Amino acid sequence: MSSVHLIKERSDVLRDFQVCFFAMSRLSSFPWTILEQELKHNRSSEMISDILKQTCLHALCRKHPPSVKYRRLFLSELIRRQEAAESEPLDELYDALGEVVGAAEDSECYKSYILPCGEAVSLLESVALISEGTTGLVTWEAALYLAEWALDNQQAFTGRTVLELGSGVGLTGITICRSCSPSTFLFSDCHSSVLQKLKDNVQLNGLTGQTSPTVCVEELDWSTATEERVREMKADVVIAADVVYDPDLIDSLVTLLSKILRCSSPEVLPKVLICSTIRNPDTYSCFKQKLVNAGISYDVISEPVSHVFPYNRVSAIEMIKLYI
Repeated sequence: MSSVHLIKERSDVLRDFQVCFFAMSRLSSFPWTILEQELKHNRSSEMISDILKQTCLHALCRKHPPSVKYRRLFLSELIRRQEAAESEPLDELYDALGEVVGAAEDSECYKSYILPCGEAVSLLESVALISEGTTGLVTWEAALYLAEWALDNQQAFTGRTVLELGSGVGLTGITICRSCSPSTFLFSDCHSSVLQKLKDNVQLNGLTGQTSPTVCVEELDWSTATEERVREMKADVVIAADVVYDPDLIDSLVTLLSKILRCSSPEVLPKVLICSTIRNPDTYSCFKQKLVNAGISYDVISEPVSHVFPYNRVSAIEMIKLYI
């Protein structure tokens, strides 16, 4: 095997460790087997040191660290693998563990998603899966899938006014703002704690009303949004991810989507994309049936997306384009 191929392979492995670490992926998803093979052939601590530099000792970890518990588990596993391979001890590894062993855990932590350009979208998320009565404080799979689709289809957003329904912590929208050059991006949600976290994350990633694109974070209650409000937003692209999970919200969502599709000027019919993780097939079928009942047609977008972010791809995810 050529030295160039080995270097490339090594850089890919280091990137995989970095991507998984900052997104707080399950430890089982890391490329441990490749690390074990490397340590078997080379007992030096160089590879471990390089992994540390790309994770716990990286500048991003100082600025926007994953949770204390996660870093502790990651470092413990790294030490276990190193000791099992009987490779050279590495002081920095034990020093890094020492930093987090006694540290207090916060209720919030940072997850960072590495973009293809190497920059990161960092999000302050809730450690608990559901907190303060809402699921909007964490990133769900469909938001990551839609962000990947956007990266593959940047032209769909370039120069457009984009409205996102149920923005949650903001992963999809921030990715589009950073990579797809929309002219205006309207983040929206209705839960007060989600809106505050959303504003914090938008600001955290350097997006303000003074930057390009123009960015707004707005409260939008699906059940009370008027046709006038819809027209005022002048959106020519509307997106939503993981908004079809509660049967009680389906009617108000479909009503809003109907207003969006029917209130727009005929020359600017908006592109409406809904991406869903299908957790409950009955709930999702109910949503699609109510779309049909409201006179809204849909096409399933089945093209594959580039794998950019680490998440559970076993989940059934479907994206549909709506039209009338």
